[in-house]
Amino acid sequence: MSVWEDVVGQEPVVAQLQAAAQAARAAAEVREAGRAAPGAGPAPDSSAMSHAWLVTGPPGSGRSTAARAFAAALQCTGPVPGCGQCKPCRDVTSGSHPDVIRLATEKLIITMEEAKELIGEAQRRPWTGRWRVLLVEDADRMAERTTNVLLKSIEEPPPQTVWILCTPSADDVLPTIRSRCRLVSLRVPPPQAVAALLVRRDGADPELAARAARASQSHIGLARHLALDEGAWERRRRLLLSPVSLRSVGDAVLAAADLVEGAEAEAKDTTAERDARERAELLRALGIEADSKVPPAIRAQVRQLEEDQKRRAKRARTDVLDRAMTDLLSFYRDVLATQMGSDVERVNVDLDQTVEQVARSTTAAQSLTRISAIEECRERLRTAAAPLLAVEALMVQLRPQA
Repeated sequence: MSVWEDVVGQEPVVAQLQAAAQAARAAAEVREAGRAAPGAGPAPDSSAMSHAWLVTGPPGSGRSTAARAFAAALQCTGPVPGCGQCKPCRDVTSGSHPDVIRLATEKLIITMEEAKELIGEAQRRPWTGRWRVLLVEDADRMAERTTNVLLKSIEEPPPQTVWILCTPSADDVLPTIRSRCRLVSLRVPPPQAVAALLVRRDGADPELAARAARASQSHIGLARHLALDEGAWERRRRLLLSPVSLRSVGDAVLAAADLVEGAEAEAKDTTAERDARERAELLRALGIEADSKVPPAIRAQVRQLEEDQKRRAKRARTDVLDRAMTDLLSFYRDVLATQMGSDVERVNVDLDQTVEQVARSTTAAQSLTRISAIEECRERLRTAAAPLLAVEALMVQLRPQA
């Protein structure tokens, strides 16, 4: 199975990256042999390859998947770059290839220390592969001063080093970084392609997969969540119906509290098992029994782990709330489309009656105001704003107006 099979609905991007990987292989072979192999025919256009790439695409489009597939294709030793069968392809896919350094933060930002570590990794020669690949999946989570630290290394890396940065938009990185990278732009994949991926890769029911792909607006991660989590649909339904039933500011405050508490509980469920495993592994590495008291001399290491876990839990809660904002946007998008007489297919086909009711009882201007309020709340949640206050303000604006 090719490494490109999970990059769904992105045929032009796959073609571009395949050509680059083929050019990279030809360049590596010339470098290793000192000359082109006789009888090999014309080499692929070397201009297809670059030392730095910026992979962009809306959330859920699969930009990280495309970047990992490209990294695998660069290391591939099979008949065609990205064969998916050779050991380098399998190692990159499993995250164990020593020459593919991946940074995907579970915190709110990528720190300066993490960026400096990447620079050090970029200066090393490949251990087993032909290329040293630095893959940053959350480049938009770097502060400006952190990004500036990477600039020199991205501009003039060693000959066998390749940088791959992933962001939702090219505007999420500094112009100085953007100008030094080859841009790869992913689109929103078709719902049919997302549904087919869920059926093939995750064994989802075809009908449920199609419904999840439409409800998630082709966001692959959200579609998978809906297709595999039995309680996800009911939680989503309660969320979308909640603003419609609000009758007062007090109701809005209570609804906000329920949403934030639910997000915290879901985030805790997601991270609790991993946190416990990491703590047990650390204590075992330090030679301490699980139930024993931690000696003062090594408490700092345990405390550092706990701080990292708190930051990860905060990121997980933010992600759950962001998913809720995406669902709310889809609902009011359906309402606005109905009010404007648009014939576009609805996202929330299971809530047709509620969409019709809200569309009749409100105006298009009110729907636009609510959509703007959700976007504003979403931006606040990505900053240091208190989640409860941000969601309370949103629910007050979403409640039906007399």
